[in-house]
Amino acid sequence: MIDGHGDDIWRYVDIRMNFSTNIYGGEDTAPLGQYLKERLHVIYSYPEPASHSLEHLIARKYGIGDGEVLVTSGATDAIYLIAQTYRHLRTYSAIRPTFCEYDDACKVFGWEETATPSVCWICNPNNPTGQVWDDAHIHHLARQHKLLIVDQSYEDYTLKTVMSPRDALCDGHIIQLHSMTKRLCIPGLRLGYIIAPAEVIAQLRSQYRPWAVNALAIEAGKWFFSHHAGERRGLGTYLAEAQRLREKLSGIDGIEVMPTETNFMLCTVTPATAAELKAHLASHGMLIRDASNFRGLTRHHFRISARSAQEDDALTEEIRQFIQSR
Repeated sequence: MIDGHGDDIWRYVDIRMNFSTNIYGGEDTAPLGQYLKERLHVIYSYPEPASHSLEHLIARKYGIGDGEVLVTSGATDAIYLIAQTYRHLRTYSAIRPTFCEYDDACKVFGWEETATPSVCWICNPNNPTGQVWDDAHIHHLARQHKLLIVDQSYEDYTLKTVMSPRDALCDGHIIQLHSMTKRLCIPGLRLGYIIAPAEVIAQLRSQYRPWAVNALAIEAGKWFFSHHAGERRGLGTYLAEAQRLREKLSGIDGIEVMPTETNFMLCTVTPATAAELKAHLASHGMLIRDASNFRGLTRHHFRISARSAQEDDALTEEIRQFIQSR
């Protein structure tokens, strides 16, 4: 999966508009950057073996117990930890198309995908479709499995209501994944956390390596949960721009765009492959996500995230010209 991941800007020389990443491009990251500069000295000592100080702040934020939170080095780290810890359950499924790391992690630890699984993975909001499921659907899935892992990495990128940590804990069968990487727009500084019943967290912690989360990542999380744990400013305007982009793309012959409830959207191009479209756009300084390696999708699928109105208009026009040239 890693070679086919989005945001592979490192492969290119002159990308000026990156539509391939789902990270919100309009976030003001300067305050966090300044805070981390002032805390840079923490890298000269070991971090906490377990991130208890940050876990305490997260628990206080949601009104849950400290033992119901486990901080990880990003949501993907949590995915592999869960697959390792619960490998004895053996069978799984995933609501598709979805993030490929669920499959990859399960394969590493010898899981088998079946029609009657013990464990189910769901991404909500879902990557790459942008679909959001309501709590009733989540609880329905939880009743059908021993464990339901709900990856809410994109919860801060939608105006739809997603399940709260307290509601997830009341269910008893749900493990929630949360991504500070997405919330703080820091993909290079890995940070996430798991919320689950205390006995589940204890089992996960028993398999987790010490010093897994670096000191700067812990500081970033503490900064957020101590002072800045409100809603993302400007989200409504940003998501309105995403819908405007979707409408413009839908007006191009040869492009189809699925409905979305977040900042990114899944599209198909019919006169060419997604790889061909990606190569063309990259030559014009624009990067999209070839989505053909998501299970269940085709070589015509691609995913994009909204950026500024000016950039979105430039993308739309370049795609239009590409299709007209075919």
